[in-house]
Amino acid sequence: MIDQVLQLPDGQTISYQLDLRVRRTIGLKITAEGLVVHAPKRINATQLQQVLLQKASWIQQKLALRENNHVSPMQWVDGEPLMFMGQDIVLSLQHHATNKAVVLQGNQLLVRSPQIDQQAFVARKVLQWFAQQALPDFKRRVELLAAQMGEKVTGVALSNARSRWGSCNSRRQIRLNWRLIQAPPHIIQYVICHEMAHLKEMNHSARFYAVQASLFPNHVQAEKELKALSAILHRMA
Repeated sequence: MIDQVLQLPDGQTISYQLDLRVRRTIGLKITAEGLVVHAPKRINATQLQQVLLQKASWIQQKLALRENNHVSPMQWVDGEPLMFMGQDIVLSLQHHATNKAVVLQGNQLLVRSPQIDQQAFVARKVLQWFAQQALPDFKRRVELLAAQMGEKVTGVALSNARSRWGSCNSRRQIRLNWRLIQAPPHIIQYVICHEMAHLKEMNHSARFYAVQASLFPNHVQAEKELKALSAILHRMA
């Protein structure tokens, strides 16, 4: 990656990273870090600048949208806002001579330990708690839906994927991203229905979406909600 700056006619500038590779066309991508331009290795600098200037309005709109949707990184400190099953909760850290089990009391997730000033320790304890809540909840939902569908599932496990909320393989194993336990219950159910539909159609054909619609009729709206929540759910590393 090469750091570059695009100078606009009005005097503004757009910083971007240039990725030169073997390809024929110029590709633009907005990432968490900003604009990335994928271009042919032997592209003419003037040609590249002309293309970027033509796309400048689109680039600025997408960068502004990314900024508006920016979610601050998780800070593992007392009072940090969290979300569990769609409900807003708060991280509560209390110094204690010994480590205690993490517990949810009202809207507070209570961590008591002599190590509450160590963010890495707090993060590990909280992430473990979320995973511990996620697996039994997901298993229960999968088992109920499997019985309803008359299908057999051979296993349910948690996933830590950064780009997928779930998966279903040919061995009829379901994997679900533990971060989903932060989301409202209907969003969790939507993802599970999506993966369970693959038990009947291991593809994304029209037949698959028909199965999904029969399991979760409001799947289009749920997908939009999940996309809107994605950045918040991924605050947890």
